[in-house]
Amino acid sequence: MDLKKHSGFVAIIGRPNVGKSTFLNRIVGQKIAIMSDKAQTTRNKIQGIYTTPDSQVVFIDTPGIHKPQSRLGDYMVQSALSTLNEVDAVLFMVNATQKRGRGDDFIIERLKQVKKPIFLIVNKIDQVHPDDLLPFVADFQHTLDFQEVYPISALEGINCDELLSAVVKQLPEGPQYYPEDQVTDHPERFIIGELVREQVLALTRQEVPHSVAVVVEQINRRDEQKILIQASIIVERSSQKGILIGHGGQMLKRIGTQARKQIERLLGDRVYLELWVKVQQNWRDKKVDLQALGYQPEDDD
Repeated sequence: MDLKKHSGFVAIIGRPNVGKSTFLNRIVGQKIAIMSDKAQTTRNKIQGIYTTPDSQVVFIDTPGIHKPQSRLGDYMVQSALSTLNEVDAVLFMVNATQKRGRGDDFIIERLKQVKKPIFLIVNKIDQVHPDDLLPFVADFQHTLDFQEVYPISALEGINCDELLSAVVKQLPEGPQYYPEDQVTDHPERFIIGELVREQVLALTRQEVPHSVAVVVEQINRRDEQKILIQASIIVERSSQKGILIGHGGQMLKRIGTQARKQIERLLGDRVYLELWVKVQQNWRDKKVDLQALGYQPEDDD
């Protein structure tokens, strides 16, 4: 391993729907974090790995900071905030189309305790007039002493390479933590489940998305041409199950068709995807259910 690399861990933190996952996917060059226009899409810390001959940056995409409404929400916020003490630098991402709000102020107060470089990343600049950026940035700059400020568009790729170069310069010399062709530390099973959940978010009504979890039960290679994947979509109420299945099973079929396309792109093979919908009442507030579904809240009541 080359010890002359600049390497380290960088947290991406911000309010829901500021574009953290879009940025992460652009940096690593493929989809490892799901994207949605619905808030609170990311539930786990997702690591994306960017490697060049002389650097390796492990980005940690955290759940959006929000006011928790359930045990799951508590876990998501704890997960995001705990990351701040484990990294070499922090990217505080804000949405150029939204004024500084209480959620931003909450994050800024936490960031005041962080002793590592903090970058202010103003995302979605493709959606605002350039003249509006200066006062927007100034409003944030008086709250915290940022290492640097980068206006970007994660969707269009504007200034992303420049930001990457600046981040690498802040990292210490160290080892290459992951193989150069690895882009995430999450197993395929996790990402497949997330790709199914992404389609639920995209295709269902407002009452369903935050009540959904996905469990990948089985991944089997049937033959050289096709992989069989069986997964369960977990909801909290029977009415939500009915919405997900849809009339004559049409909604579940749409979810499966769209998810299968994404999974085939991920795996590079043809996929046969079987989906079931199961009801686990109030799973978001039951510790045992949260742990069984891959969320690990702190041992508190």
